[in-house]
Amino acid sequence: MKIIFIGDIVGKGGRRVIKTLLPEIIDKKRIDFVIANVENLAGGFGITIKTFEEIVRSGIDVGTGGNHIWDNKEYREVFENFKGKVLRPANYPPDTPGDGYTLVRVNGIDIGIINLQGRVFMDPIDCPFRKADEVLDKMKNVKIKIVDFHAEATSEKKAMFFYLDGRVSAVFGTHTHIQTADEVVSLKGTAYITDVGMTGSFDSVLGVRKEDAMEKIIKRLPTKFRQATGDLRLNSVIIEVDEKSGKTLKIERFNKNLEEGVNNGKET
Repeated sequence: MKIIFIGDIVGKGGRRVIKTLLPEIIDKKRIDFVIANVENLAGGFGITIKTFEEIVRSGIDVGTGGNHIWDNKEYREVFENFKGKVLRPANYPPDTPGDGYTLVRVNGIDIGIINLQGRVFMDPIDCPFRKADEVLDKMKNVKIKIVDFHAEATSEKKAMFFYLDGRVSAVFGTHTHIQTADEVVSLKGTAYITDVGMTGSFDSVLGVRKEDAMEKIIKRLPTKFRQATGDLRLNSVIIEVDEKSGKTLKIERFNKNLEEGVNNGKET
């Protein structure tokens, strides 16, 4: 089975990339299942019903979240309308709205998707490692399991990879918007990358207009962050998973530039 995981989709520019490129990618790369981090979907902050419906029409099957999934007031309606299709990190307190994991049946095969959030340099929430154990106990009969670990620290992400090695098909890091070049498949069949990256404007500081980011960073003044619009690109990873064992056979970074139609990264 071929699964594509798309890095944090940022604002209108990111949605434009998905609308323009994803249907062709699904067709040409023969993708069976599409996951994307969607916490920055609406103007870079949070998610709305309208913005999620837009990317679903382009082929997104499940959207994962992170600390920004709450930034738009529609988050409750989104979770209610797209139960099992939009996730928030599972290690938020038990009464938090939304679901932290889901099961989806694809071509007769169950796929488990788990969303977790780190605690290093981030808000102190429940332990993602213990929450992973708890969720995996509920997925004992599921072979293919994908984890989006939304975290700041490389060390915490790497630790999660080793903790889940051989227990899940993949651990994909998100949150920093900067793609790393450390993709690997372990001997136990678990794929890993520290950060999948970002889908949106690369003529920016993590999707924000350069001028706004520099105003905030250099002058330390209150600044309204506006979304950048230039140099739109897609960052993603594609994995091939053995359906019987749930082990990943191959991982590749797949990146595409919208304006120039240039493929960056590896292709098969």
